[in-house]
Amino acid sequence: MSTTVQDLSGLVGHRFIYTYANGWQYEMYVKNATTIDYRIHSGMVGGRWVKDQQVDLVRLGDDDYKISWNEPTGTSVVVNVLPARRRLHGVIFFPRWVEEHGERTVVFQNEHLDEMRAYRDEGPTYPIYIVPEFAEITLFEHVGENDESVISVAPDQLPAGWSDRRN
Repeated sequence: MSTTVQDLSGLVGHRFIYTYANGWQYEMYVKNATTIDYRIHSGMVGGRWVKDQQVDLVRLGDDDYKISWNEPTGTSVVVNVLPARRRLHGVIFFPRWVEEHGERTVVFQNEHLDEMRAYRDEGPTYPIYIVPEFAEITLFEHVGENDESVISVAPDQLPAGWSDRRN
């Protein structure tokens, strides 16, 4: 575990919407230095949303952050965020069962943790389906830390076109 104290204020307390080159659209809220909430607006598991995902967040440079985590599904994710450049690179490591049955994860994960772990343990896990993609950040806004209202409903409960907002 790192003991280095870093200035993470360029990302903590921010919400951003990003669209990968493959068309998948995600929304992430960096709730604090160790926790994110997110919604998936489109893509292989579009409709999925998660609160209080524990993450490792580090600052790699002046405008370069890395967020990484492992989900109860067995999926691992690493996202490099460059806010000033409005650019992101993510790598998602899906276990085989998610690739084959992604629809099982399209829920509010927090209400299905035991179910997600059971699917993970049942597998299959391998081979891992790896999705490395660049993304454009279309919305980047400071909304403050630890605000439970930032991501509080499923993607399909938002007004039409909500995730297409830009700034």
